[in-house]
Amino acid sequence: MSRDDRRPQAATTSSLEGVDAADCSEVLGRVFFFLDNELDQADCAQIEHHLEECGPCLARYDLERTVKTLVARSCSERAPETLRQRVMVSIREVQVEIVRRDPSS
Repeated sequence: MSRDDRRPQAATTSSLEGVDAADCSEVLGRVFFFLDNELDQADCAQIEHHLEECGPCLARYDLERTVKTLVARSCSERAPETLRQRVMVSIREVQVEIVRRDPSS
């Protein structure tokens, strides 16, 4: 399964038997790690299994995956060089101010 195609097949039943709220909470708490392919194979299998059984979690997963894809597309542009320079100057100014305020430095 490729990184972008991690969409489990939907369950053929709309019943949520065997799926409890604690499982849903745990899965939804790890869905971003799952989307980013940052979980080991056993955790991925557990989440995939849950998503096959739980329509609401699958819907939330699909929403998060869609948002992540849209954000990734939107963030591919590079900021203009003048803006980048202004941001770097502002960061340096804050760093200098912090050093001046910190008596232990």
